[in-house]
Amino acid sequence: MGGGIPCNSITEIVAESGSGKTQFCLQLSLRAQLPPFLGGLSASSLYLYTEFPFPTRRLHQLSSALQSQYPQIFVNNYDPCDGIFLQSVNTADQLLDIMPQVESFLENSKTRLPVRVIVIDSMAALFRAEFDNTASDLIRRSSLFFKISGKLKEFAKRFNLVVLVTNQVMDVVDSGEGANEIRIGNLNGMYSSGRRISPALGLSWANCVNSRLFLSKDEYESGSVGGGESGSQSRGTRRRLHVVFAPHLPGLSCEFVIRREGVLGVNR
Repeated sequence: MGGGIPCNSITEIVAESGSGKTQFCLQLSLRAQLPPFLGGLSASSLYLYTEFPFPTRRLHQLSSALQSQYPQIFVNNYDPCDGIFLQSVNTADQLLDIMPQVESFLENSKTRLPVRVIVIDSMAALFRAEFDNTASDLIRRSSLFFKISGKLKEFAKRFNLVVLVTNQVMDVVDSGEGANEIRIGNLNGMYSSGRRISPALGLSWANCVNSRLFLSKDEYESGSVGGGESGSQSRGTRRRLHVVFAPHLPGLSCEFVIRREGVLGVNR
């Protein structure tokens, strides 16, 4: 990622369910509290969640792992979970309505560490169930996209924030030469679980984010366990992070795994 998720902009993570979107968000929110020389921001996070229940148990698991890894940073029994401020959001209109409160929180926060990370997990959940494909709903949806992203970009630049949002995916069904590509953009290379997919929320939302990351996963079988004819295939999941677009990065990708202690890169 060329030094991590950039400040002053909106970064989106796109993936199908179970690919690790929330894992990335939780880990980023925790590790933001590390000092810059360890890859953090010495900062707290505001985590806006739209899907329920919130994964509290996993957050505490990752927090404990981080404390064990950096005992010299988290002293006096400080719990990194205390540096993450949670807020549930149920609708797209509610997300827009709370922007003044978010701004006030950023301006007047009395937190141990300044708030420099905002996570919205997930943006798609707010829009996919609430809006139909009618002309009026599409216009209203696009208007909300631009209003919400406009406020987030304003906050990102004004307070030097990382803004990270998650998005879901939909299957791509080819229905004719070129028509589908115009609607979803140039996304030919996005495959996960053996399916061709594209980000949810469409092209209007794609124009609202500065960077897009894509997490793919694929099942595989390798070798045999036990040997001989009675041996069985070992199954696993191969996960990759892809840079779809970013102003500061080429279209790179890397493999990663999800362990009890968090998301870890794989060196090949």
